[in-house]
Amino acid sequence: MTNGKKAFGTMIARNGNTIAELTTINGPAMTADTIEMTNHQSSDDFREFIQGLKDAGEIALEGNFITGDSDGQIGLNTDFLNGVVQSFVITFPGNIATWTFSGIVTRIETQAPFDGKLTFMATIKVTGKPTLGISLSTGLTTPFFAISESAVITPDPANDDYTYVATVLTGVSSVTVTPTASAGVITVNGNVVATGEASSAITLGAAGSVTVITIVVTETNKAPKTYTIYLSRAAS
Repeated sequence: MTNGKKAFGTMIARNGNTIAELTTINGPAMTADTIEMTNHQSSDDFREFIQGLKDAGEIALEGNFITGDSDGQIGLNTDFLNGVVQSFVITFPGNIATWTFSGIVTRIETQAPFDGKLTFMATIKVTGKPTLGISLSTGLTTPFFAISESAVITPDPANDDYTYVATVLTGVSSVTVTPTASAGVITVNGNVVATGEASSAITLGAAGSVTVITIVVTETNKAPKTYTIYLSRAAS
């Protein structure tokens, strides 16, 4: 099952005011310069590089031309004429994530085809570092999760630990996982499990092998939290 989201409903605000009736919001498209560090001791005749300065790129906007959008489209034109640095926020549907940045308007364009609609286009050059904000699901809550068959879990399940190692005795061929969450849908290896209830039996590999177990907690309009458990049977 995919965790992808549709883009419909994405908005961009200029100085706190949503820009009206946009059909396309592209960017930021971040890039980084490279600095060559190749020297006479470089291995295997390959050039070596390190990362140089970063560039946050541009935001390309397109939509219906709305002459009454004084704080949005017309405001962008004012910013262009005055050469000001303005504040912007892109908000994705359901507020699952935002891009917050400062930018200068480098392009304003309108188009009026005889058989089409009036179109507004603008380009914003991001200045400085943009900030990506993500709304995360709450995730697991106390006591987080338990594994049957007296599995030994390292580290102890906790708020901000997302990767675990667990072991069971050689003779154990399957386990169940009991997750706890206060909100959202919980899946264990892709199967929905109610909070505080045991999952269906998870078959383990041969003694000495590792079985990967994933617990995912997903709330509506929030990014999921994923917990990974590497569980092994003691070697015989």
